[in-house]
Amino acid sequence: MKNFKFQIAMAIVCIVLGVMISVQFKTVRSGIGTVSEYRARQLSSELKKVREERDALLNQKSEYEKKIREYENTASQGSNSAKMLKAELDNARILAGLEDVEGPGVTVIVDDLSLSESLGYLLISYTDLLEIVNDLNAAGAEAISINGQRFTARTEIREAGNYININTEKLSAPFVVKAIGNPDTLQGALLIRIGIVERLQKKNVQVTIKQEQNLKIIKYNGILQRQYSKVINEGEKQ
Repeated sequence: MKNFKFQIAMAIVCIVLGVMISVQFKTVRSGIGTVSEYRARQLSSELKKVREERDALLNQKSEYEKKIREYENTASQGSNSAKMLKAELDNARILAGLEDVEGPGVTVIVDDLSLSESLGYLLISYTDLLEIVNDLNAAGAEAISINGQRFTARTEIREAGNYININTEKLSAPFVVKAIGNPDTLQGALLIRIGIVERLQKKNVQVTIKQEQNLKIIKYNGILQRQYSKVINEGEKQ
């Protein structure tokens, strides 16, 4: 009889403890949800503010570049040496990807036909895009862009979940690669036997190459900064 009463008492205690723990858990979970929702709104607001600041800085950067260009054009109207320096500066800007350019070349469209979504993984990897860029560079491309993102010495191409990051921008298929150079040479570099185009087509990726006579590629819109490297003067070379 005593054991029976003890068992009943223990059962009642367990039930009470279970109810208390359940109520506490629900309260904590509810609190976490509220905090998370508030934090999400806060982060969204901060992100919007950062984007507005970024856009304002980019507009300011464009204004400064315009003024610098005006100063350079004014200075280059003087001596021949100033004109030569201006031409070299323009060439350096083009090679660095800091100028809008146009000329003959090719447009390459690489499309997974939405198969990546159904398969759950990327059919077009970042290494595929890197190989396309490398082949175009090896064929003498003077300017390259992917989905409007100008390829520079600082451009990164890497996977980020179901996207590919290029110049910190999240991009997905179809990828439109533009390259300025000799159209025949650029196309031939991509269509070599067992090359990148053939391998992509074997993965059911659609690749279309079109030769262009007047292709436009916009400049890199970020900021290229130098912190560690410096020019080696003639007397310092070993």
